[in-house]
Amino acid sequence: MDDLRDKYIGLIAGAGDEATLEELRVQAVGKKGEISLKMRELGKMTPEERQVAGPALNALKDEINSALSAKKAALEDAALDERLRGEWLDVTLPGRTGRHGSIHPISQVTEEVTAIFADMGFSVAEGPQIDSDWYNFDALNIPGHHPARAEMDTFYMHRAEGDNRPPHVLRTHTSPVQIRSMEKHGAPIRIIAPGRVYRADYDQTHTPMFHQVEGLAIDTDISMANLKWVLEEFVKAYFEVDDVELRFRASHFPFTEPSAEVDIRCSWEGGTLKVGEGDDWLEILGSGMVHPKVLQNAGVDPEIYQGFAFGVGIDRIAMLKYGIPDLRAFFDSDLRWLRHYGFSALDVPTLHGGLST
Repeated sequence: MDDLRDKYIGLIAGAGDEATLEELRVQAVGKKGEISLKMRELGKMTPEERQVAGPALNALKDEINSALSAKKAALEDAALDERLRGEWLDVTLPGRTGRHGSIHPISQVTEEVTAIFADMGFSVAEGPQIDSDWYNFDALNIPGHHPARAEMDTFYMHRAEGDNRPPHVLRTHTSPVQIRSMEKHGAPIRIIAPGRVYRADYDQTHTPMFHQVEGLAIDTDISMANLKWVLEEFVKAYFEVDDVELRFRASHFPFTEPSAEVDIRCSWEGGTLKVGEGDDWLEILGSGMVHPKVLQNAGVDPEIYQGFAFGVGIDRIAMLKYGIPDLRAFFDSDLRWLRHYGFSALDVPTLHGGLST
């Protein structure tokens, strides 16, 4: 055993890398290692011999394992020192021009929208991106047979066999935030709910994950006239024009009654969108008066309160304002694209200073 000890302690001390160290471990204390084979011989010894040889072999095994661990730690420290020397950086060097980051157009437009609605008294509300189908569908008066609830349109979360909890989905809109906000704060209320949403779709103008902002205003005397004014002020501020013309077209959404699609007058001269002029119309959002059942599901008395809601795609209005042709490019993480369309980190949108100066 003394010979084994001297042999392996010397070899371990001279090991130059972890691969060599692992080979020594296998040779010494592996299943077929020399020390392991010695321990198997204990069964052939007399009880008196085992009382002497057993503790000695265990002590030898522990000593070899300790030497292996210590050497491995030393090799790791040496590798780290070498890496630190190779990756050393002088943090006192002056900054390098042209290598600063930029704000993604989605983040910029979200801040622009928030600034506009904050000026009109709307606060920002947030909620979970994974929610129960009750908040995502039932509370919003969306019936069980509605096409939006099919798995071809909605991402459902996996449920283990025997799980009796209600189904959960990746939210298909930020409308569940409206329900949760009314449950928590009641009425009157005035909020916008920006955030990520998910639907099973992918092409030039659709992606499985995109961004929406929805608005909600509930009080005792709110009407469609208030909705029209809010949307006009929003469009004028966002597109930074002095005048706009909106067209409300009757539509149907389960969560609003009456419901309306909203178009803006525009022109496409030279392939450039000009808002507020021309003979073309462009659909930008959906809106309407909140359905009484939705108010009731959120714990608000529909006999006393009423209000409007609307929803607009942040990605879509970013494409319109900044001339971005393909929605999928938002999520490609192409630095060239970000350098072209990105915004300076110091370009903070404000109504008095300009949204996109």
